[in-house]
This record gives sequence, C-alpha cells and structure tokens, in this order.
Amino acid sequence: MSALDPAIESLLKDPEALIPAIAQDATTKAVLMLAYMNADSLALTLATGKATYWSRSRNELWVKGATSGHYQEVQSVALDCDGDALLITVNQIGAACHTGEITCFHVPLALG
Repeated sequence: MSALDPAIESLLKDPEALIPAIAQDATTKAVLMLAYMNADSLALTLATGKATYWSRSRNELWVKGATSGHYQEVQSVALDCDGDALLITVNQIGAACHTGEITCFHVPLALG
C-alpha cells in the first residue's frame, strides 16, 4: 500500500475521511462519475496514474476498470479550496458508468 505524501496529506481537511472525487473527461470535459477516495486510494492514484477509489459497498480499494476493462488514465488531480473534494481529469477507456453509459450522469430531470 502506498502512503500518501505528508505534504499532500496536510492539505486534506480530514485525512481519515472519505473524499468525494469527481472524474472528468480530459478531452470532452464531460463529468463522468462521482466516487470516493481515502488517503490510500489517493496515494495509489497519484503513484500509478490509474484512478483508484474506495468502494463504500465492498469496503475495499477499487481500481476503476479492474473487472470491466474500462480504466481511467489519470491526467491530473486537483484538490478544492476546502481540502475536502477532488477533481480527477482522466482519459476514459470505455464507458465510465457500470450501466454501459459513457457518463453516470445520463438521466436528465425536468425543471419546474
């Protein structure tokens, strides 16, 4: 397991908490998905360049695409001003959503 660089860890609001991570397509700028990271998955993502998240349902680390083959090659990682959310820009290989859709945000809701 990779340890998170102490300089990066010090920027996190709560290094023990799950951090919402938004994955965005580096080319199209489409928002692909929302997942969660912990310090270990963030460290692995930064070290390997493969988006690695924390699965809340399985309670384990999860490399995006490990079972589906739909990997996310990380291009950049940015921490928000409060230190409690991440924006991950990726080259998406295959669909981002487990349903097979390109993005998880494919269900429009009517306003008004």
